[in-house]
Amino acid sequence: MKKHALSIFQRIAVAEGKIHGVVPEKVAFHEVGALDSIADIICACVGIEHLKVDRVQVSSLFDGHGWVDCAHGRFPIPAAATLEILQGIPFKQVDEEFEFITPTGAAIAAEFGASFGPMPAMKVEKIGYGVGTKKLKNRPNVLRAVLGEIGAEASHGYETDIITCLETNLDDLSPEILGAVMDRLFTAGALDVFFTPVHMKKNRPGSQLSVLCESSEVARLSDLLFRETSAFGLRMHTTQRLKLARRFETVSTPYGPIRLKIGERGGEIVQVAPEFEDCKAAAEKSGQALKAVYEAALGAFGK
Repeated sequence: MKKHALSIFQRIAVAEGKIHGVVPEKVAFHEVGALDSIADIICACVGIEHLKVDRVQVSSLFDGHGWVDCAHGRFPIPAAATLEILQGIPFKQVDEEFEFITPTGAAIAAEFGASFGPMPAMKVEKIGYGVGTKKLKNRPNVLRAVLGEIGAEASHGYETDIITCLETNLDDLSPEILGAVMDRLFTAGALDVFFTPVHMKKNRPGSQLSVLCESSEVARLSDLLFRETSAFGLRMHTTQRLKLARRFETVSTPYGPIRLKIGERGGEIVQVAPEFEDCKAAAEKSGQALKAVYEAALGAFGK
């Protein structure tokens, strides 16, 4: 709880520091330092811990338009600090003269949000509401929290999550550079990276570079793509995945221990795959064919 609370204040300090041109340690928190904001942050951290929440998935964010009065005067919505904190997180403005997202709320969402988008398939257990006093023209002034289980009952036995896909088409970059970019993306936390051949304008053969990642990693991976490739723009969309529950088990083979990745649905084993790096190392050390090591690992699992 302390770690998350300090991290949230750090997010706000970094954003405010950038806006004011000072280091985060010199930031004066103004409204964010008020007792109610401190309570919001601390209670959010305590509540998520108390409810034993494994993952926080946030709906698509939107903010209103108009103006907000703060310690430095009158500023347009979204507030400058809110924009800084939400970099890399998709959100849009709606036709409502109201500040839906404060810097405090943005920092809490950025800290805990594993993904942003539609609610996944889930078994709802509890629902909570926070209701504001201001009456709005087009929508209720309500924040809703839903506690539930994403499991077999909700997703036909599969695990599920929501991830972001970043895409760009490239026709002027060396394949050697593209290969290096793939390695850097994986190192930076991408879930998957792949290329698709495409035919582009001026009859140029090209590649569509696709990157799958957690929504919280969008900003960092987007920066990497713009720095390391010739892309001038990226397409971005969220998508929902069905996944097998995964666990690892090590088996003994004549060529040494090999880890196996096991995929299950509702407790039933559906997939078993030897870890490539383990098999490769065992094959090189023993002088055996890689295929033989694979078969030995699978055979050891079946015994």
